[in-house]
Amino acid sequence: MFNDFHEIVCENPYIMKSCSLQHLYPFDSHWCDLDDIKYHYLDEGLADAPALVMVHGNPTWSFYYRTLIPELSKAYRVIVPDHVGCGLSDKPQPYAYTLEQHIENLERLLLSLNLQQKITLVVHDWGGAIGMGYATRHPETIRNFVVFNSAAFFVPRLPLRIRMCRIPWLGEFLVRGLNGFVRAAFLFATSQPQRLSPEVKTGYLAPYNSWRNRIAIHRFVRDIPMEPAHPTRATLHQIDTDLSLFRNHSMLILWGAKDFCFTVKHFLPEWHKRFPDAQIHVLEQAGHYVVEDAHERILPLMTEFLKKY
Repeated sequence: MFNDFHEIVCENPYIMKSCSLQHLYPFDSHWCDLDDIKYHYLDEGLADAPALVMVHGNPTWSFYYRTLIPELSKAYRVIVPDHVGCGLSDKPQPYAYTLEQHIENLERLLLSLNLQQKITLVVHDWGGAIGMGYATRHPETIRNFVVFNSAAFFVPRLPLRIRMCRIPWLGEFLVRGLNGFVRAAFLFATSQPQRLSPEVKTGYLAPYNSWRNRIAIHRFVRDIPMEPAHPTRATLHQIDTDLSLFRNHSMLILWGAKDFCFTVKHFLPEWHKRFPDAQIHVLEQAGHYVVEDAHERILPLMTEFLKKY
């Protein structure tokens, strides 16, 4: 229940000055047991409604989709997991934290839910690779896609500020010691910083309130397969190869034009190349946190798409 989030936030007075976030995240918690690791997810809406599975990236968590869930759950069953190490999921220290592992975790969750209808997959950031990794292994379960700024293929581009977080010793100090990755996102991942109120910032910070609890954030950065021999490069290549399975599926792409990382110039054309019939809307005043910057524009576009397809 909400108390899980309430307790995590309130136990850290450095981050939290008031424990009044229920209006921002008024959702019931659910848990999937992954070999004694608690994998947290939201499951909102009617059990027999068409399912939307919303997959977040780094350094966010299910909190990122909070502005979409209430409206979408009126007509859909909305399932939103927190990757292991993120949000309200357990944060084991000796753990793989690889793309392959995150895909397997999503597979196990969706299998355990025994969904009776094909799903709409909604992805952002690392959720693109994780979600599409699931989809390519279970194409029979997929109805259509909604894609925010993300990738499910390799693009040889990485901003300097992220490369710095991969430097041995320095990167771990910046990400796990200073919580620099989450805090920097408040400056660089949004084009509408006025929307990130102190309460919203607290919501993003709350699960990542210690060196130990920031492990997944750092490991996600390390798992970016920039080197040809990086083990995740092969996983990503296989996903990219298998994206052709969905060439005839309906896809809605909603892209924040001011994204410093998943740039409209370098990444959006790659999606269009693979899915030439996708509906594409470039949101000019939105950044990487496109849902934060433009949720009121996103909801009607998603609703229209979902009704039509």
